[in-house]
Amino acid sequence: MSKSLQSQNKSIQQVTFVGMAVNVSLSVLKIVFGSLVGSIALLTDGFHSLSDLATDAAVLVGVHFGSKEADHEHPYGHGRIETFSAALVAFILLVIGCVMISKASMQIARLPGSRERLPFLGIAMILVSLVSVISKEFIYRWTRNVAKRTHSTALYANAWHHRSDALSSMAVLIGAAAVMFGYPHGDQIAAIAVGMMIILVAVKVFSGCLNELTERAVDQRTVKQIEKIIASEKCILDWHKLRTRTLGREIFIDLHILVDPGLNITEAHEIADSLEQSLHNRMTQPINVMVHAEPKMY
Repeated sequence: MSKSLQSQNKSIQQVTFVGMAVNVSLSVLKIVFGSLVGSIALLTDGFHSLSDLATDAAVLVGVHFGSKEADHEHPYGHGRIETFSAALVAFILLVIGCVMISKASMQIARLPGSRERLPFLGIAMILVSLVSVISKEFIYRWTRNVAKRTHSTALYANAWHHRSDALSSMAVLIGAAAVMFGYPHGDQIAAIAVGMMIILVAVKVFSGCLNELTERAVDQRTVKQIEKIIASEKCILDWHKLRTRTLGREIFIDLHILVDPGLNITEAHEIADSLEQSLHNRMTQPINVMVHAEPKMY
């Protein structure tokens, strides 16, 4: 494993372990207070925080095995393991969202339309939810920044899991305000809103995994960067058949370059090597390059 990849793994593990500690603390806080005051939104929010532990574990496992060196049975490496970890996170989010909506809807059907004010319920929900929103938004931003820097799909999915927890707590805050103003179904409506937001996040993450599994090219910004690096190599007269795809945190690139037909094999090979080195040095994401040199026919 390269030093760059080792450094990335260390950053990913650090932010994930801190996230796990926050998730444990928040889940205990929400479940205890949710049980005491009888808030389904707070309870489901607590189990949502608890589910984050599963996704944290999925990220750690995916990053550990996904960054293993290529071997005889996996000549292109193990990066797809990280992709499957991200898909697992998305699936867990989807299940959580559906369960929350189902339980809240069933409780609305059973709950009488009383206008009785429940100030203690509202205050408890507000205090606990405020702690959750602040802490989870902080973890989300930190995790997202590390994910972007390390180009980890699994970690980026987990960052959105943290953000969904912050959003769900925000919805609980709204529900608490509704309860304090005498609306009896505010808690359940908040839980439904939370569930819908979580499902949307799951769809977003899962679609990203499908794009990678179906060998979709990298984004246009990255393609433009690759083309700019190729154009900077003066010995390359032209190029074509540029193809890209992602495999975990690594970009796979293959292209054909056109060089002076008067060059011998060694000289053409040196131009190809120079391009590969430039791509490695100037791209922020780990890459795997295959360059085919051809004579330019005038």
